[in-house]
Amino acid sequence: MSTTPEAPGGPAREGSLEAPTRHPIDWRNPAFYDEAALEKELARVFDICHGCRRCFSLCNSFPTLFDAVDASPTGELESVERKVFWQVVDHCYLCDMCFMTKCPYVPPHPWNVDFPHLMLRAKAVRARKEGISLRNRALAATDVVGRIAGVPVVAQIVNAVNRSAVGRAALDKVLGVDAGAPVPQYHSRTARRRLRRLGTVGRPQSAALAIPTPETTGKVALFATCYGNRNEPDLNEDLVAVFEHNGIPVALLAQERCCGMPRLELGDLEAVAKLKDHNVPQLLQAIEAGYDIVAPIPSCVLMFKQELPLLFPDEPGVKRIARRIFDPFEYLMLRHRSGLLRTEFKTSLGKVSYHVPCHLRVQNIGLKTRDVLRLIPDTTVEAIERCSGHDGTYGVKKEFRAASMKIGRPVAERVQGAGADHYASDCPMAGHQIESGIEPRREPEHPLRLLRLAYGL
Repeated sequence: MSTTPEAPGGPAREGSLEAPTRHPIDWRNPAFYDEAALEKELARVFDICHGCRRCFSLCNSFPTLFDAVDASPTGELESVERKVFWQVVDHCYLCDMCFMTKCPYVPPHPWNVDFPHLMLRAKAVRARKEGISLRNRALAATDVVGRIAGVPVVAQIVNAVNRSAVGRAALDKVLGVDAGAPVPQYHSRTARRRLRRLGTVGRPQSAALAIPTPETTGKVALFATCYGNRNEPDLNEDLVAVFEHNGIPVALLAQERCCGMPRLELGDLEAVAKLKDHNVPQLLQAIEAGYDIVAPIPSCVLMFKQELPLLFPDEPGVKRIARRIFDPFEYLMLRHRSGLLRTEFKTSLGKVSYHVPCHLRVQNIGLKTRDVLRLIPDTTVEAIERCSGHDGTYGVKKEFRAASMKIGRPVAERVQGAGADHYASDCPMAGHQIESGIEPRREPEHPLRLLRLAYGL
């Protein structure tokens, strides 16, 4: 809930030169759900956005807003129908790029604009008032759907149906999933089953051999993630192979649930709280045992690094986890600083076209994936810092599919024109979104798979 003063009239002021700061999200406060106060704040921020327009090239929220203003009777926000406000909200998928890279009015600027968290507030108000639709619950229930679809035989049936024209027509009719959108495969042999040999936190004997550095303990507990566990288990296997090759013992958490990001994108904050309550004790147990946490999906890392500490600012455990969870390549580069990353590569990669996902960019850790891959001899890496347009469930929904492809077209065109030997994204879903926009189709390769290939593992 904002306590920001009204934006003054006249020309927009220059943005603050100070580093942006984030205020905790006061979502337990009843005033957070006051619809009149929300509408007033939406109007205030939208008017500032209309006067600035620096974010016109990001997600479709901003063109939706600006086009509505330009088509209104007065050319000002005051004459825009309020239903447009909710169209703007629907097009926001909380990528955070406007806050982190474009907006000059973020805190500590007195105008206090935090567009993504205002959109989150609007989604939360609507979720509390109207509930979460069956469609959105199904699309966001990554852990539940994965458990069901991952049952042996069932997984084969689900995958076959998802590949068929009849099955895709049914998905379109029942859940509004666009027939051309990439949908994940399901595996009954999950990553956690494949990696049982690692043992759970505290059990692997090799953990005693860990070499710490000033920033790392040298041993990690793997948060496999819903997607990495059930949809692309090879991703976690590649991570473990690379880490073990570099002398970093890996253990599994005893249990894990969804990080909560899909529910956050719906404004379902009570569901986020329940998932947090399950995961935090598991993660703290690992940290108490001397492990760092690593997760292979950028959105999951961001959830623990940023969103949960802002939603639960009074919980020390949440803050502690935020300090000890790492992106895999962030972790590898920290090890490299101390001379502990192996650089005896057996295979060069040639030219790599590398897409940097939004939820990795906003972690403000730099391009660590690019930096690690550049250590490989005879390898060049071209980084593409633009949104792929996938963005959670946004890119698969029929009503948003065209907009998502438009957002991601510049990325697909750069990959298409690069003529690279490999193309990759840290977000596997973004990789498949890019795949759907290039011809001839060829599958992306995750950077962890490329690093494993270079090591000859």
